Amino acid sequence: MGALSHLRVLDLSRVLAGPWSGQILADLGAEVIKVERPGNGDDTRAWGPPFLKDAYGENTTEAAYYLSANRNKQSVTIDFTRPEGQQLVRELAAKSDIVIENFKVGGLAAYGLDYDSLKAINSQLIYCSITGFGQTGPYAKRAGYDFMIQGLGGLMSLTGRPEGDEGGGPVKVGVALTDILTGLYSTVAVLAALAHRDQGGGGQHIDMALLDVQVACLANQAMNYLTTGVAPKRLGNAHPNIVPYQDFPTADGDFILTVGNDGQFRKFAEVAGQPQWVDDPRFATNKLRVANRAVLIPLIRQATVFKTTAEWVSQLEQAGVPCGPINDLAQVFADPQVVSRGLAIELPHALAGMVPQVASPIRLSETPVEYRNAPPLLGEHTAQVLQRVLGMPVEAVGALRQSGVL
Repeated sequence: MGALSHLRVLDLSRVLAGPWSGQILADLGAEVIKVERPGNGDDTRAWGPPFLKDAYGENTTEAAYYLSANRNKQSVTIDFTRPEGQQLVRELAAKSDIVIENFKVGGLAAYGLDYDSLKAINSQLIYCSITGFGQTGPYAKRAGYDFMIQGLGGLMSLTGRPEGDEGGGPVKVGVALTDILTGLYSTVAVLAALAHRDQGGGGQHIDMALLDVQVACLANQAMNYLTTGVAPKRLGNAHPNIVPYQDFPTADGDFILTVGNDGQFRKFAEVAGQPQWVDDPRFATNKLRVANRAVLIPLIRQATVFKTTAEWVSQLEQAGVPCGPINDLAQVFADPQVVSRGLAIELPHALAGMVPQVASPIRLSETPVEYRNAPPLLGEHTAQVLQRVLGMPVEAVGALRQSGVL
């Protein structure tokens, strides 16, 4: 039994941040009921190509994007713009522990599905609202999307090649990182609220904002600014506080060198055949190397091109210097460590036979992650959930389906 197998989650969210949180809770054992619009469902179901292919190599209706964040859930289609649908969602909320939603501020109040309305029927409910800018403030009513928040929240000012370099300019991260981080923070908040409830504190409302999360995750770069008043600039793949800590060219490509302390720099200099760097007054400490990065980095680049990536990785690993290749995703999933850790899995799927998935990184010794079912088809579990959770007769479910509520 999963660690959260005693919990039921009503997932009213779509796209990525909310579904990501719901999938984490589902992987940990929670029963997650995903409520979707009849006919269309989660927006990401149509965000393709690519789409999952069936046994004949033909596209199914399931977009790869949707498949990334909805494992272990049950899909129920309910039109809650209609009174009958609103009542069904309220009844499900009354029997749930957690609600996750990412509608605009006040968007669910019109349907009687906001926190205050649901709290009145379930005082123990933990209700997690995810928006672009939070429930308060001058931007609260605005829609917020990951790409926009990466720019507004400062991440893109730090990502990309420096101004003046070829290809210089702001660049977004290659995945919707702000959404992912918000999903992770939301999961932490939900678990904290559960701990409070378990101590007799009752339910509560969680206000999560993409912008808040993005600013919080600026981490050391935020502190670099707050302690100096100087906004950090883009450094490409270089690190603002550590040198050398970036990519370097090799005889057949590039590799990553991450020297974290002076001892590692000494070992690197020896492997590079440049022991004099260690005693050079410009490079002897990390503070000096940061101050003189414009001198040191070209010297290192001149040295690294004489060995292949594999040679550098092998020799530096033996010396205890952290480094690694720059892999594409084909190389990632073929990497022996990734294979050994079982990070690529497959689950049975109604349309494709099997569907690939990326395994959860959470490893619990006593309550391991469970992989119960693939991301569901739209409305796959509607009748089952309404009958099992709400005790609805088959005839009543059929009538609602015929009327278009389901």
